[in-house]
Amino acid sequence: PEESASEPTKVPTPEASGEVAAPEPPREEQAPQPQEPVTEAPDPEAPTAAKPVPPSEDVPSAPLRLTVEDVSDSSVTVSWEPPEKLGRLGLQGYVLELCEEGASEWVPVNARPMMVTQQTMRNLALGDKFFLRVAAVSSAGAGPPAVLDQPIHIQEIIEAPKIRVPRHLRQTYIRQVGEAVNLQIPFQGKPRPQASWTHNGQALDSRQATVRTGDQDSILFIRKAQRSDSGHYELTLQLEGLEAKAAIDILVIEQPGPPSSIRLLDVWGCNAALEWTPPQDTGNTELLGYTVQKADKKTGQWFTVLERYHPTTCTISNLIVGNTYSFRVFSENQCGLSTSAAVTKELAHIKKADIAAKSKGFIERDFSEAPSFTQPLADHTSTPGYSTQLFCSVRASPKPKIIWMKNKMDIQGDPKYRALSEQGVCTLEIRKPSPFDSGVYTCKAINVLGEASVDCRLEVKGES
Repeated sequence: PEESASEPTKVPTPEASGEVAAPEPPREEQAPQPQEPVTEAPDPEAPTAAKPVPPSEDVPSAPLRLTVEDVSDSSVTVSWEPPEKLGRLGLQGYVLELCEEGASEWVPVNARPMMVTQQTMRNLALGDKFFLRVAAVSSAGAGPPAVLDQPIHIQEIIEAPKIRVPRHLRQTYIRQVGEAVNLQIPFQGKPRPQASWTHNGQALDSRQATVRTGDQDSILFIRKAQRSDSGHYELTLQLEGLEAKAAIDILVIEQPGPPSSIRLLDVWGCNAALEWTPPQDTGNTELLGYTVQKADKKTGQWFTVLERYHPTTCTISNLIVGNTYSFRVFSENQCGLSTSAAVTKELAHIKKADIAAKSKGFIERDFSEAPSFTQPLADHTSTPGYSTQLFCSVRASPKPKIIWMKNKMDIQGDPKYRALSEQGVCTLEIRKPSPFDSGVYTCKAINVLGEASVDCRLEVKGES
């Protein structure tokens, strides 16, 4: 036991093949075995060199189904299945080795056997090309390896190009003449794809537009758009035989021209009929309609009669009799009204009809009426020292004379009372009444046709 415990301190030194770098060699038979992998390392054909040693019953067979699970730009992952025969001494792990393309030396990836059936190699350099093999290891030694048929090439991962067109560019992009066009189209792709633009199927003119392509987007810029810039633009990305395309429609518009001609068809009564022809230039877009205006010859001021009117004929009504009118028509699109209008050369004269007015005899009505109270006086209770008012309303023609009485005694001229009459409303104000002012108050209206009166009771309560 003491001799076997001292031996592991000598064995774990890294070997060329790594097939015998076991972490815990329990037997004395391990001393001669490190010499055998050294002789095998220079030979690139590892499976044929591993067969002569040691007896096949003690070492495991080759692992099964060695496959590459994943390859990135800096790592590779391989996996395998356990061998059919594990050997009489049991399995201690697996050793993974690589050999650069064009070289004959196999270099171990892991210095000691590992009990895993999948392993990832990291921190690999772009451009590396190598073979891989894996062997099962027991205490008697390494079995025959399983070798990949094709070399593994570490290269940059290609991500298919993909264009993400912004939502507002999925429909026709409209700009006015003279405005700037700045389209930023994001895309994906690795490595950076090659981008190209076309206009109506032709290569883009550098004098017409500027293109700047970065790692993640392509920008199309036109400083001052012209109508000739309208059309079908297409962005194409190419990467390692892969291709992606995106189409964008641009429409550059401006104000339309005026209608080609206009004429006055007919004038009758208070109406006038007009007709005009569409403009020759619609501003590179559809018309929204026409705006019709009229102007009186006396004032010369234009007033809008119809807006966004689509037909090319119209009838203008409610013209003033005796006036003379002229008419004009504007074209309208998304940019607004045309800078000028088509004006009628003829004037529309609204003539007066020969109508003789027949006057009817006027019968004068007699509005004379005897006084009558429409709102009588109401009984009232007041507090001493606080002025109070009595109200009533009377109707009469001619205007009646108003007389106020207290207890059937005329109180006109008394400074304690003030009488007012306006628009048939009669008011009597009693200034700072006292219990002595309690009594029956009467309002009498008198004119030439008769008289009328109303009365009420006023009670001024004394202080307790």
